[in-house]
Amino acid sequence: MVEQPKVRTREGVVQGRRRQGHAVFRGIPYAQPPVGALRFAAPAPPHRWEGTRQAVDFGPVVPLSLPIDVPPQGSDWLTLNVGTPDPGAAGLPVLVWIPVGGYLSAASSDPMYDPAKLAEAGVVVVSINCRVGAEGFAFLDDVPPNRGLLDQIAALEWVQRNIAAFGGDPGRVTVGGVSAGAGSVAALLAMKSTRGLFRRAITHSVPGLHSTPALARQVTAAFADRVGAAAPTAEALRDIDPWHLAAELTAFNAGLHAHRKSWGRLTETGTALCPVVDGAVLPESPWPALTDARAGGTELLVGHTRDEFRYFSVMSGRSGTFTDEDADAALELLAPQPDGARAYRAEFPQAGPEELVETVYSDALFRMPTQKLAEANVAAGGTSYLFELCWVAPALGGILGACHSLDVPLAFGTLDSPVGTQLIGGEPTAEAVAISRELQEAWVRFITTGDAGWPAHRPGERLTRVLDNESTTQTYPEQASHRIWEGHSPAPFDLP
Repeated sequence: MVEQPKVRTREGVVQGRRRQGHAVFRGIPYAQPPVGALRFAAPAPPHRWEGTRQAVDFGPVVPLSLPIDVPPQGSDWLTLNVGTPDPGAAGLPVLVWIPVGGYLSAASSDPMYDPAKLAEAGVVVVSINCRVGAEGFAFLDDVPPNRGLLDQIAALEWVQRNIAAFGGDPGRVTVGGVSAGAGSVAALLAMKSTRGLFRRAITHSVPGLHSTPALARQVTAAFADRVGAAAPTAEALRDIDPWHLAAELTAFNAGLHAHRKSWGRLTETGTALCPVVDGAVLPESPWPALTDARAGGTELLVGHTRDEFRYFSVMSGRSGTFTDEDADAALELLAPQPDGARAYRAEFPQAGPEELVETVYSDALFRMPTQKLAEANVAAGGTSYLFELCWVAPALGGILGACHSLDVPLAFGTLDSPVGTQLIGGEPTAEAVAISRELQEAWVRFITTGDAGWPAHRPGERLTRVLDNESTTQTYPEQASHRIWEGHSPAPFDLP
């Protein structure tokens, strides 16, 4: 019988299991369960335990505010998982992955994030669960804001305390994420409390999604009223089942367009509750903090897909239906003011409503925040490596294009995971395997050395790795959009 691996952490001994040439440890608590008096509070340090704790199953999924069928689970949401090439090794590079989507979901158990390929390449992979939705981001006056970000910091502190016991080097930690996970990483770059917790960062499809306290307070009050709470406070919400809150938030997000006149640009994101630039936990948004040297730069691997919005338009059934009125509304709300709508029509004179809608949504929500984060990091003294994924996956006849999140199963090498199959197609083609290998090798090289393998992205040159069947390094491909957004960094959503 094969002896299963054991590791002694600061909190106690955990026993994992061997799997595909590496060891995995799952469901390790990095903070106490956020329930009872701790619900909506900052994360509390985890309890110690005696004996050996079994770490073979993923921890409970946090309440998800998404229209998917996930049954309520336990309340020990604040757990993490470690995949390591060898618990007995020393000095291995570490990736801490934040699997947050839309600030509505955080499921580290998703097979898309399987660490096997990265562990095989010599990387220790940590994936975390953290609070999202109302639990993590409702702006309540009687508790700290941005609790989801505080959870992430608590997980990074756990890594500093314990990762050496799993073979990792606490001085070579890279933190990474896609979409809201990338937005979380960008926020961490702007927070002084994260100094020394990581050395490098990977951000795929960074959203420019933050709220001012004024807007967040009004949105939270409307949500509290919807769920029947006496006030928008933790005290009033603690008696409401967290899974009920998550379900109500799903419906609340679906009706955001009804608040367009009151809440402006936020209503186009589908996410009512997001990080708040509160001045304390999150002192300011990352772009001005980095550009004006109030935050230090780092080694940053950052990228987006070419057709970011396509996934959302196809999956919502809107693809192919956008009208001139839709294009006018999108340009009015999302293009940079005061003349962004005119600039888009001038830069894309042949574009019909479909292309205009897709372009401005892709730019405003992901592409421009991503590219501008690369530039801001350089301004702060860091080194940025930018990529754009242009490879069109064959799934659904290619209609998804190079869509949002396509790069994640490619980077993890999980092409046959449920999400990988949905975005890439059934049996991976030779082209899919080659693109996956290139992106994964860039990740491993960056996590290990800080160099992604192509020239850094700098103002003026703006060199970018364009990932396709024949990848090239060239000037940033989205030059027209870059011209439109010149001088416009993502600003927190505010009341109109």
